[in-house]
Amino acid sequence: MTEDQPTVVVRMADAGDVYMSWRWIGDTVPRGAAMLPEEPVLDAVRRLADALPRPAEPGGLERAMTSGAFADPDAEYLVAQQLSRALLPHGFAVQLYELYQRGVRPHIRLQPSPRVAQVPWELIAPDPAVRLIDIADVSLLAPAGLVHAPGRTVRDWAETRRAPVVAVLDPRVPGFRADSSLGSVLGRMPADAPLTRRIADYAAQRRLLPAVLDPVEAFRRTDLDRAWLSAALRDGASRLIYVGHVTAATPESGQSEHAELHLACTADTLGFAAPTRTHRPLSAKDFLLGTHTLAAEPVDGRDLWPMPSRVALIACESGGDLRFTEALGLTAAMINAGAQLVTASRWALPTDLAFHRIAGAPPDAHPLQQAICAIDAAHERPDPVAALAEWQRERLRAWRTERTIEHSPLLWAAFATLCA
Repeated sequence: MTEDQPTVVVRMADAGDVYMSWRWIGDTVPRGAAMLPEEPVLDAVRRLADALPRPAEPGGLERAMTSGAFADPDAEYLVAQQLSRALLPHGFAVQLYELYQRGVRPHIRLQPSPRVAQVPWELIAPDPAVRLIDIADVSLLAPAGLVHAPGRTVRDWAETRRAPVVAVLDPRVPGFRADSSLGSVLGRMPADAPLTRRIADYAAQRRLLPAVLDPVEAFRRTDLDRAWLSAALRDGASRLIYVGHVTAATPESGQSEHAELHLACTADTLGFAAPTRTHRPLSAKDFLLGTHTLAAEPVDGRDLWPMPSRVALIACESGGDLRFTEALGLTAAMINAGAQLVTASRWALPTDLAFHRIAGAPPDAHPLQQAICAIDAAHERPDPVAALAEWQRERLRAWRTERTIEHSPLLWAAFATLCA
């Protein structure tokens, strides 16, 4: 965000109907409020949910990638149009359109209600030729209770940007084969793969943790457990990038703190999550509480895993805690531990292998790797929100013109950035 970029803070609340208010920083544009009727919102959200991948259901991933709305540009536009009609109040749309006519692209800082937390706001279509990402940069607003939590220590990007990049890339989960449910998300990584080349640059600059001579050695490691992560973060880092598996808690459970990050931790590791086979996941509850109630001399989670300024959690529904009334999942834990921004996924992410085998994408297409590279590159920029928005606009242009599955928003529209 630049100093002269207009910024609007949008807050939403569920109370039968959905209530929305918006306020422009500096009151440069009149503030407003609206009531969004419940039934159109529910219908639009259900239609979106039907289009998203559901890997846990038989055929749920195949359906999304071959016959779902996000597999076809025309069908996807109808979903985006319905979301716009249900969620974009007329008064707010008029203000955005007037800025668009003047060539001004504002920054929308949005705090969605749990009911609409999976909505890809970037895609909504107020006009046949316009999506919200065309006319605005969009980020999510971290809850004020997290941002101002007592004892929270923020790592400032300007002071830490030259520190190491901690990269946890497709770690081996104990007890799970590469082709199993918690297996490899990237597959075998050759030296000339897009992501390998990017990691090679960090290795050459000696900014990469784990330190490797061959960038291929950074992937599928067996030593990246919670103890290693703690040591790497406590030594000082500019960024954390995680690519792997997250098991999200279901909103019906009401327990967002049970979201789990899968590292190379064995079952005998101390932690709150229940072991799965020979593996114990690292839960949001671990990040929040550390070893409180687990050890005779407990250590706070913020001291065990102090987060750097910028965190990328590239895994299925890694940002799922926003679907809860009490957001205490992984993104909240990262903010609580000092991160200024966290980029995470609203829903399950198809792998490159899925694009090839299920959707028939060409062999040289690597949508997931390219998304990881784009997010990683944005987190190196002074304004990561603007950089990610520009990448999403480029992806939208490709979807409009090429109309092929590797350009589908099924992947790139899943990502959102939560800012403190």
